Amino acid sequence: MMIHGIDITLITKTQIGTDALNHPIYDINEETVSDVLVGAPGADEISNALSLYGKEVKYTLAIPKGDTHTWIDTQVILPEPFEGKYRTIGYPTAGIEENIPLRWNKKIMIERYG
Repeated sequence: MMIHGIDITLITKTQIGTDALNHPIYDINEETVSDVLVGAPGADEISNALSLYGKEVKYTLAIPKGDTHTWIDTQVILPEPFEGKYRTIGYPTAGIEENIPLRWNKKIMIERYG
């Protein structure tokens, strides 16, 4: 049996201008990212996220090789059985694509949101 990921929805914001009070105005885009693995975070990841960011890690996402999406401070919607809205924590960590045998080379932590 082959390992395969799920399709998730990534919600990205692009600043398109400012309003009369100089607050940013954003364009919201929803994109589907295929073949993402969802896993439980390790004890070190939970401890580090809590001490560095003050946030509780719920899951860790493994991102497929070649992905070019922005994963910093981004909302993520997961399907069942993880169903819900989440927000990424910190920065994705990545390995060298050629040196990693599987289809995923980045990972990022997410917290429950909303």
